[in-house]
Amino acid sequence: MRTLIKTILVSVALSCGAVAAHAQTWPASPVKLIIPFPPGGGTDILSRIVANKLAETNKWNIVADNRGGAGGTIGVAEAAKAAPNGYTLVMGQKDNMAVAPWLYKSLAYDPLKDFTPVAHVAYTPVVIVTAANSKFKTLADVVNAARSAPGTITYGSPGNGTTIHLAGEELNVAAKIKLVHVPYKGSSPAMVDAISGTLDLALSSVPSALGQIKAGKLRALAVTSARRSTSLPDVPTVAESGYKGFDVSTWYGLFVPAGTPKDIVARLNGEVNKLLEMPEMKNAIHAQGAEPQAMTPEKFSSLLKADHQSMKEIVKEAGVKIE
Repeated sequence: MRTLIKTILVSVALSCGAVAAHAQTWPASPVKLIIPFPPGGGTDILSRIVANKLAETNKWNIVADNRGGAGGTIGVAEAAKAAPNGYTLVMGQKDNMAVAPWLYKSLAYDPLKDFTPVAHVAYTPVVIVTAANSKFKTLADVVNAARSAPGTITYGSPGNGTTIHLAGEELNVAAKIKLVHVPYKGSSPAMVDAISGTLDLALSSVPSALGQIKAGKLRALAVTSARRSTSLPDVPTVAESGYKGFDVSTWYGLFVPAGTPKDIVARLNGEVNKLLEMPEMKNAIHAQGAEPQAMTPEKFSSLLKADHQSMKEIVKEAGVKIE
């Protein structure tokens, strides 16, 4: 019996030693970060901010790899096929991780089965904007006009089925109105039409609209998150405008293929969370109109699961499908 116990203890010790050694030696070669959007956009900029700081503080070699297309689902699908060894990361978002499964008839990955959430990085609210010379001065003005003439007030979004589009649908439900959705291929053309008055409203991520708001070309009426945006502190939330509990935002976070060793996940989470406490990182993320927010892998996983389920009902209610 003593011999058996001794053998078990030795095996446990060796196993723990192997895990510790694994954590210490990783990464022994370059780590690829898949960015599922083209260069220059908000996701790309945020991803590179994180990658560059991780490389700088840890002396790691992180290679950014842009794989854009299909609302970010192509790049995410590529990451799902990678070996679960800690050498492939992907910057996922609410759109391609929680919304896409309910939009696409055939999706090449299952976010709950094919990935392990590593580190939540930031979230950004949706901002509701109108032309600077618009008759709408507040969200209440929009709601009153929509109730007086149902189906006549338009809002543009970056595309069907995006979190931004669905934020508009949730506002319709909350305010008991019917704004007419006009989908665009990206935020920029929607901003242009909102500025010209072709659209009554545009819904956008804060990073995409911030420049035009600061330039005085667009007026921000409300943000959709539970708290005000650090980048737009004078703009009220939808909840403050009379719709208690309204909270819609999109998030960004790092994922690895399912099966990646837990010690690597823990180490990555710890290093990312350290970065998010640095003043220079907070300032860099705020400059992109986003809000840094650290989480444990477990909490991030819970957020993914909750959003995955809630977005099923919202997409169904909106009647949106992408073939």
